[in-house]
Amino acid sequence: MYNTAKKQLWFGELRTSKGNTIVVHDNQLPDASPGRIFMYNTIRNTIVEYVEDIVKVNLHDLDDEQTKAAIAEYSDAWQAARAEFMLKHQARIDLSAVPDTAPPRKAKPVPEPDDIVDSDDDDIPELDDSDDDESFDDMGENEDD
Repeated sequence: MYNTAKKQLWFGELRTSKGNTIVVHDNQLPDASPGRIFMYNTIRNTIVEYVEDIVKVNLHDLDDEQTKAAIAEYSDAWQAARAEFMLKHQARIDLSAVPDTAPPRKAKPVPEPDDIVDSDDDDIPELDDSDDDESFDDMGENEDD
């Protein structure tokens, strides 16, 4: 029965109603979604994500002779599929271990004044409070009310 705790690289047979195929499980591949596992399928020539509970009962160990034959026949294809898979899954690296490499902030440029404003400028009208004949208390309410 399939047990990857003993070996980093496990060659086995997946037996299904559609036929049997040699599969490879590598403990160094990134973790799949919870309840799923990644295995190289020799017929598809790619790494496939399987539902672990469904596929686990259909996985069977190869004997020593079959394992040596599978390694000899599928090792190169497995390595190529693994390299391609790892390139696609580089986004799954642990970002907490990546050092902060953000570029330093640039200082905002100081705007240059167009003209110095003259304080004696007469363009601003002054408010005249003298024509206000109603008186208000501190709360802004009319005292006559």
